[in-house]
Amino acid sequence: MDMPKIDFRYLKEAFKEPLNFWGMAGFAIAAAYVQDVTPLLAALAAEAVYLAVIPATPFYRRLVERREKARALKLRDAQREAAIKAFDPREREAVEYLRWMKNQVYSNYKKFTTSKQIPANLQTLDQRWEDFVDLLDVYRRRKHHLRSINRQAVQNQLKQAEHAIQTATDDRQKRIQQANAEILKRRIAAFNDLERSVRLVEGQLQSIENFFGLVNDQVVTLPTPERVSALHFEELSDSIAMTRQMLEETADTFGMLDHQNRELDLLLASGSSTK
Repeated sequence: MDMPKIDFRYLKEAFKEPLNFWGMAGFAIAAAYVQDVTPLLAALAAEAVYLAVIPATPFYRRLVERREKARALKLRDAQREAAIKAFDPREREAVEYLRWMKNQVYSNYKKFTTSKQIPANLQTLDQRWEDFVDLLDVYRRRKHHLRSINRQAVQNQLKQAEHAIQTATDDRQKRIQQANAEILKRRIAAFNDLERSVRLVEGQLQSIENFFGLVNDQVVTLPTPERVSALHFEELSDSIAMTRQMLEETADTFGMLDHQNRELDLLLASGSSTK
């Protein structure tokens, strides 16, 4: 039977296993005790078999993948908590309140249903809380970016460029101003895209907060598993997925604005040099 192809990722993990380390140490101690290299030769042979077989087994590969997933989740959690610390006090208050609300829902469910287990659909509030933090991070960065832009100044520049096009007597200057006007129009369009994304995320954040409140109300007032299961957990999840997709589609807007700024600077510098 053909052996599965060795992947160096699994080979490296197998080599670092404590069992492998202590096994090799045991052979080394035995060799030192008997003053003979035979245990070392046996250790090398055993190590060769171990590294040839263990990293290729499906069981060990699943174990490594679970470990890597757990490490990735731990890292993501640490990054999320670090992001929360960078929020302003009002934003941190919203995050911590929602975390408290989530824990209250779990506590109230166990209290009023006398159940020791939290149903799977209710446990999705953990993921929804994480979604709230991630979306809030995107929301605040985009909103701060919009606040840093003088939109009125850009609109005034566009009016000036359009006026310069109408009054230009030199074809070269006219072409420069036409290119300038096109860049400014794209900047305004990019601003509009960012504003729409900010409003959409703001609505999504409010939706998550209201859903947590609704779930807690249902758990407290109508504490039956059937009532809780009737809540539309999937609709909220689908809504968040659509919001994330929209954010991915507009993720290049920041880079676009920077690129347009550079284009505008080069264009204006070129126009100045031809005067």
